Amino acid sequence: MNGWAWTALVLYLGWMVTAFGVRAVVQRRRTGDAGFRGISGRPGSASWWAGVLFVAALIGGGAAPVAALAGLPELPGTDSPVLHWAGLAVTLAGTALTLAAQTDMGASWRVGVDDNEHTALVTAGLFAHVRNPVFTAMAVTATGLVLMVPSPVAVLALAALVAAVQLQVRVVEEPYLADLHGGGYAAYTARVGRFVPGVGRQGA
Repeated sequence: MNGWAWTALVLYLGWMVTAFGVRAVVQRRRTGDAGFRGISGRPGSASWWAGVLFVAALIGGGAAPVAALAGLPELPGTDSPVLHWAGLAVTLAGTALTLAAQTDMGASWRVGVDDNEHTALVTAGLFAHVRNPVFTAMAVTATGLVLMVPSPVAVLALAALVAAVQLQVRVVEEPYLADLHGGGYAAYTARVGRFVPGVGRQGA
């Protein structure tokens, strides 16, 4: 188990560094802005909880393999090499998709939303298939890590991420983009699914 926990920890840290650290450096060099907007909304609001849960999910994702290395047992019935290897493949795929989706966003990449900021509506690349490919890819990565280190901590981190993404997209980002892009965004949401191709299209 320790071998898989170490592998998961290294992959998670590498994903964090590239998805947030390297991406922020690239963004600053290209635009003069690292792209971080932080948690939005007043404390206790849905948008605030989205940010808090997102931070909790990121912390939990790293804590899961650390807890496994410290001796936290796997969930019953999950000690399977097939499961762990599948988790490795899913984690690598999710990491690659995260980086690809961030690249597709270009100058519009942000962590969080500033209501006073006007960014371009991205509809090309992976965004031609789903409206939130970065979040989808992050969920895929987190699922892979759960399979590699199937512990209660990993499951809770995945649950926190899913809840955070749902709140962030539905409560924060979709209203913001609808106000900013109007009919263009409405047409986009009518033809492209929210997280999975064809699923979650507005008016479908």
